This record gives sequence, C-alpha cells and structure tokens, in this order.
Amino acid sequence: MALFDKCYEFKKMADHLRSLNQFFYLRQVDPAASPIVMRNGKKMIMLGSNNYLDLTSHPKVIEATKKAIDKYGTGSCGSRILTGTTEVHLKMEKKLAEFKHSEDSITFSAGFMALMATIAAIADTGDVILSDELNHASIIEGCRLSRAKTIVYKHNDMVDLEAKLASLKPETNKLIITDGVFSMKGTVVDLPGIKKLVDKYDAKIMVDDAHGTGVLGERGHGTLEHFNMEGQIDLVSGTFSKSLAAVGGFTCAKYAIIDFLRLTSRPFIFTASPPPSIAATVLASLEVIEAEPERVKKLKTNGDFLKKGLKEMGYVLEPTITPIIPILINNDEKCFKMAGYLEQEGVFINPIIPPAVPKDESIIRVSLTAGHTENDLSMALDKFKLVGKKLGVI
Repeated sequence: MALFDKCYEFKKMADHLRSLNQFFYLRQVDPAASPIVMRNGKKMIMLGSNNYLDLTSHPKVIEATKKAIDKYGTGSCGSRILTGTTEVHLKMEKKLAEFKHSEDSITFSAGFMALMATIAAIADTGDVILSDELNHASIIEGCRLSRAKTIVYKHNDMVDLEAKLASLKPETNKLIITDGVFSMKGTVVDLPGIKKLVDKYDAKIMVDDAHGTGVLGERGHGTLEHFNMEGQIDLVSGTFSKSLAAVGGFTCAKYAIIDFLRLTSRPFIFTASPPPSIAATVLASLEVIEAEPERVKKLKTNGDFLKKGLKEMGYVLEPTITPIIPILINNDEKCFKMAGYLEQEGVFINPIIPPAVPKDESIIRVSLTAGHTENDLSMALDKFKLVGKKLGVI
C-alpha cells in the first residue's frame, strides 16, 4: 500500500456512510455550545454539548474575555516559560488551585495535553500505572508516552484493582489513574474505594475531573467535593472545555510537583501559551460558579427531569447521577438511524459506537446544560417518543 492509500480508502468508507445518512461527525452547528442551535437553517435542541453550566454566553464571562482582549491582544506568541506568562495566567492558576483545594496548578493549551503531559512527566521507568479500562484517550496516550508499565483494571472494580496492586512488589512506585466522571457512561469513580487501596498499598492517585468540575458537589467543585475528599488526592487534572467555557486544561498538585511539571513537561515548555483571554474566561467562569450555585442545582434538576421522562417511555439508561445520559441501543445501525431521525425532528444528539464503547454496546449519548428550559426538554422527550417507537426501541 502506498503512503496515502489508506487515506483514500478511509475517504471511500466515510463517503459511503454519508450517503446512508450515517455520518454524524463534523456537523456544523451555530452557536456550538448553546442550548438551542442552528443547523442547515433549522433550530435544534442541543443535547450533545458539554457546556454544562451554560457559561459560554454568561454576560460576566463574555465581558471578562473582551476586556482581556482589549488589554492583552489576541495572544502572547510565546511559550509560558519564555514570553507567554501574564498576570491573568497567574491569577487563573492561583484560583484553580484554590477551587480544587490544592497548593498550586499548571495550565496547558488543551485538556488532552494536560493529561498526556502530566502522566508522561510524572511516571518513569520502573514505575507502574494502574488505569481504569474506560479512561479517556488522553490518559491512554499519557500512559503510552511515559516509560512506566501500564496495567489496565476493570471499570470501577475495586476487587480487580486490589488484585493487581497486590501482585506488585511493595517497593514499586504505583500511580492509579481514573476519570472522576466517565465521559461515555456517565458513571462516577469509586473514589473512597480507591483511596482505601491507595493507603493499603502505598500508591498515589490521579483523577481526571474533566466532566466532574462544575457538575458534582454542592458547589460544583467536582468529584472530590462530591465525596468530601478535597485535598486528599495527589493529582487532579481537568479541562476548560466543559464547565469552564473555554479551551485548555490543568493539573493541580503540591507546589513541588507543579514546579517540576513547569520545568520538565515538554508539551508545556514547547507549546505556545493559551491566550490571556482564555485565562480571563476561565477565571470569570470559576467566579460565576462560586457566585451562582443555583446553576449546579439547575443542571441536576434538568438531568433528573429528562432521565425520568426517558425511563417512563421505556428507554434503558446507564445508571448515572450526572448530566451525561447514555441511552442503551446496543445496535450500531439503529443508533445511527436514531441520530438521523432525531436530527430531522430538531434534536441534536451524539451516536456512540465502538471503539468509543465496547462491542455491541452502542449508545445515544445525551448531555445537558443548566441553560435548557423544561419546555426544551419536554419537546425533546416528545421527539424521543416518536423516534423510539418508529425504530422499535421502546
């Protein structure tokens, strides 16, 4: 096969799926993170966004972003360690550390980069990483880049995790890495269970709180607050592209660990700094979360409302306490058809098939925001009923 032949073959496959109306990627929607979006000139209820607290359109967030652009321009044109650090970057990192009850934080230009870079810098030859089988791709890439041995344990299975920990030599450096909220299933990590094993086997913990931040806990501080375990976890990472209304990522830890990352992490050292406007957006988002806790409550209310309606219709859902609602379809073709029919009816959802989920476990992934009204969700439920009956799913 010639170098680019695989590209042409892949294009044929993608075009075939497009012809069958079974290609649901790179769809244009405007504005992308709004509860109501426009697609092909038609209004749609957006049930596929991770803009959980609906902060991308919050007046205070927008104002802070505009002011930062007026003051700093559109970018720094340099890496953080050279010319890319401004006052607003340092304020954001201080606020992130406080928000996560940690000593310090480091921020990256992408959430994917934050996980990948942190793991690759911390884990080294002779160390062992124990990774949940449903961890995000950024964690998987970080494990691959590190020189540590990676052992995968069954999803949220403390018995399997302990068996794998027990098989290691006591003196081995062990780092357990897990999502706080798993992005496809919406399940929440058994963090107390992991903490018990960490204490028993002298291990360390890293939590990716991308989908927990702004979602879990009374104040939206995330998975650690949910379990009353703030300040008890070694490394807490996350992204700005969910509840924090921007793009980028972070890791929170003790001063020495963050200083080490700043001066050794190649993605941090050799990547241009996030624009100051991004830092201002994140800073303002954190302030809004603390000032308006009702947004976290509204998000939960919306999730409970939609889950109740779907269950009453006969849909089978993965158990979740988060605004990520996976509807079990278990048939790739029906999954695609459902996405297509719902789009025709004005509801945007994401069909998820292998390898994003295990074989024969395709799902419709619904995700909600605090910006959805009950009327929005009631209209969406009507469409789910119509399409579900049409396909024989309910």
